[in-house]
Amino acid sequence: MKSNRRDFAKKTVLFGLAGSVMPTLGFATSNETKSSAVQNSDTRPKVLFFDVNETLLDLTAMRESVGKALGGRRDLLPLWFTTMLQYSLVTTVGRQYNDFGVIGAAALQMVAANHDIKISEDQAKKAILGPIRSLPAHPEVKAALQQLKDTGYKLVSFTNSSNKGVATQFENAGLTEFFEERLSVEDIGKFKPHTDAYDWAARKMGVQPHECLLVAAHGWDIAGALWANWRGAFISRPGAQLYPLAPNPEISEQNLKLVAEKLITLK
Repeated sequence: MKSNRRDFAKKTVLFGLAGSVMPTLGFATSNETKSSAVQNSDTRPKVLFFDVNETLLDLTAMRESVGKALGGRRDLLPLWFTTMLQYSLVTTVGRQYNDFGVIGAAALQMVAANHDIKISEDQAKKAILGPIRSLPAHPEVKAALQQLKDTGYKLVSFTNSSNKGVATQFENAGLTEFFEERLSVEDIGKFKPHTDAYDWAARKMGVQPHECLLVAAHGWDIAGALWANWRGAFISRPGAQLYPLAPNPEISEQNLKLVAEKLITLK
């Protein structure tokens, strides 16, 4: 009799867990995740925020420099970039901060060491910090930015690069005149895609999150913005993909010209 009671109690607990606790865990299928996606809007955002590296600036020269530092192993470039992004987030989670370029140099040393390639700290920094500050804009960028500015949009850059770094980048690429503000995560000490970074940028510009739209060529950046209740426009540069488990942005095009054409139609 006692055994039956114990069995009944166990089943009751198990059924209770399945029926009441499990739903509160918040697991969602991909369809449920997609259903929370930001809906298309016919209204203009108050501020357009732009990621910089790859979104506006062509990283080809830096890739060549990094590939050369890795002994010509261009196949290691994606690994280097994801390692750099990984450790920028490790730094943020650990409540630390280092210049994004310095993290990139450290990531380059790590990737090199794992493939028996010798790179000194100075060589790693030279391979990244020099080229990244003199990157050219993608061909369509200047005309698209001018078109957006002419139609009344407020343009703000928002980057993981340092304040000094992005100022130098814009001066060398001829982009300074297009932007009302240049925001760097250096001022908050947390890298995108941490939600705090997007919240800080919105406060800095005096607008609500839903009044912000991020233009970026990185799926992780768009995901972070949408999770922070921003709107998004994705530029699908070669090799760039949206994160399947994040909401879809309202705009997704191959270049900034096509993104600008859609933004201009908003009222």
